[in-house]
Amino acid sequence: MQKVEFDEERCKGCELCIDACPRNVLALAEHLNSKGFRPATVVNESQCTSCAFCAWMCPDVAIVVRREEKKHA
Repeated sequence: MQKVEFDEERCKGCELCIDACPRNVLALAEHLNSKGFRPATVVNESQCTSCAFCAWMCPDVAIVVRREEKKHA
């Protein structure tokens, strides 16, 4: 399961999510979306803690962060 998902078509490449990420797991993609922007993408998902700072900072609501459910013993 992917922890961070981007709606690339909503992303303007403003980099607010990249700046907000304390673990530096985000970067701008090399490709362009249909509007001509380089969308943000995950480059190191194994370092992601699902803190959701990126989603909170996104002015375009282009990010969904999922957390794994903890199983109770």
